[in-house]
Amino acid sequence: MGRGPSIENRKNAEDARRGKVFTKLIREITIAARNGGDPATNARLRMGVDKALAANMTKDTIERAIRRGSGAEGADNMQELRYEGYGPGGVALIIDAMTDNAQRTVADVRHALAKHGGNLGTSGSVAFQFKRLGEIVVDTSVAGSEDKVLETALDAGADDVQGDGAETLVLSTPENFEAVKKALAAAGLALVRADLVMRPENRVAVDAETGETLHDLVTWLEELDDVQDVYHNANLPA
Repeated sequence: MGRGPSIENRKNAEDARRGKVFTKLIREITIAARNGGDPATNARLRMGVDKALAANMTKDTIERAIRRGSGAEGADNMQELRYEGYGPGGVALIIDAMTDNAQRTVADVRHALAKHGGNLGTSGSVAFQFKRLGEIVVDTSVAGSEDKVLETALDAGADDVQGDGAETLVLSTPENFEAVKKALAAAGLALVRADLVMRPENRVAVDAETGETLHDLVTWLEELDDVQDVYHNANLPA
């Protein structure tokens, strides 16, 4: 009878995954802190800290990242880069990165795209197909909570509320994101995820094979140390 992965191997894999998540969160906090080290007055930093706490990062680690970004612990040479390109089937892609070596990062991104039938585009080639929005996913598995989300979110300035029973998606402008998020939390609702994202204006249908290749590409990109977020405009088959 075959044996599955050992407990030690599973733990090592989980630790590696968690470490990668922490690395990305620390970079986000560090760059956000350049515009001020106080989360109370820096919305981007506050969002980064909230995500780090939700991932069980220690406060000491968060504070070190803030100090590094604000210059209290030496210079920080991280830069933000956005790549635009095309994946399999002509799917539009936006790839956001934070790196201390732009040549390494662009080479890694270009290699991943080429391996999956894609290519890099010029700046502005696909960004017009996306819109920056606040996305908040709320747990609405409890009876009656969908109505509560709808009323609370719209009163707080949300643009749209889309429910499917177990979870409800709330969309807002970046300017109203914090107010909507606070209102939902204050109403006692459980927030599954809250972030500012690049959301496609329209999605394009892809077949199963293209969808599988795209999934592999996105996974590859997200595994790159320098890549923070990947967005696409495909409507993947169920």
